[in-house]
Amino acid sequence: MQSTFRYLLNRHLASSFTKCKLLSMSAEKKMNERKVIGTHDGTFHCDEVLACAMLKLLPQYADASVKRTRNQTVLDTCDIVVDVGGVFDPSVHRYDHHQRAFQESFSTLKPGFPWVTRLSSAGLVYVHFGQEIIAQVLGMPVESELVQEIYKKVYEGFVEEIDAIDNGISTHDGEGRYKITTNLSSRVGNLNSKWNQPAEKEEDVTTKFNQGMEMVKEEFLDKINYFAKCWWPARELVVKSIEERFAVDESGQIIEFSGGGCPWKEHFFQLEKKMGLNSDDKKILYSIFPDVNGSWRIQAVPISSHSFELRKALPDQWRGLRDKELDKMCGIEGCVFIHASGFIGGHSTRAGALEMGRKALTIN
Repeated sequence: MQSTFRYLLNRHLASSFTKCKLLSMSAEKKMNERKVIGTHDGTFHCDEVLACAMLKLLPQYADASVKRTRNQTVLDTCDIVVDVGGVFDPSVHRYDHHQRAFQESFSTLKPGFPWVTRLSSAGLVYVHFGQEIIAQVLGMPVESELVQEIYKKVYEGFVEEIDAIDNGISTHDGEGRYKITTNLSSRVGNLNSKWNQPAEKEEDVTTKFNQGMEMVKEEFLDKINYFAKCWWPARELVVKSIEERFAVDESGQIIEFSGGGCPWKEHFFQLEKKMGLNSDDKKILYSIFPDVNGSWRIQAVPISSHSFELRKALPDQWRGLRDKELDKMCGIEGCVFIHASGFIGGHSTRAGALEMGRKALTIN
């Protein structure tokens, strides 16, 4: 009886051991099946941090590990390699841009697009995977108009900056009036250890690299969501405002945005050109829109979407004035203010803001 019990116990233990071993082998196999994104070790930069973060937004790389090394033998085993290895070859998922002969830009890889900035590893990943990433984030088909428009806007309004900074391309010729040191590339760079600090352990550097990935991922997703959920819905509003401008004022040079301070400028200049309204005698000079506190604003139209120069600033004699003093100068009751630069002003009512625009049109 005791012998039978011992036999059954040993058989049970052996069976349990076998099951544990099989489970362990299965887990090991699953780990080995995880894709690996390769990039260089040492000091990290925004371009490869962003490249890795973007890739991990795709289902096929969501669980991928990031291997940081310059060992070519190890890199050869990675599923995809960015910013290291000296090879650009999408057919084998190698995306380095440091080769002397490399001069690719968005426009060379995708003819018909306007951007000529030399690509970094971030730009390379975005050009090849950006549409798929945006479709995944928004839950929409790749071929949808929204995905295609956001694909262009996120490159122009986010990724191109990373490409330019990584490749040492300045925003201006000569010395600028001031330095910009709070951009995303600078903030990622500041995660690296300083030259006069003790060398960090590789696991500590990896932790900071991962912090960088989270930082850039948050800003990248914020850009996608802004353009998709805020910028794009404003387009229809701008179309309507342009079409109905003569109902606002017979001159056709004042438009009204019922949606308050919507992001109208970039849509406006594209649509104005498309609709043939950019000749001098047809140019729209002012916009009026409701403020969040119930009053109204009048804003001068700039010469381009990113310019501070205005087509026709609000009158010089109004600038910097407020309330009763401004009422007296304008000859309109209920004024709130005019900015010192003449780009924007306020009135307590729609009718008052519109009258300010009408008077401004007549003053040289």
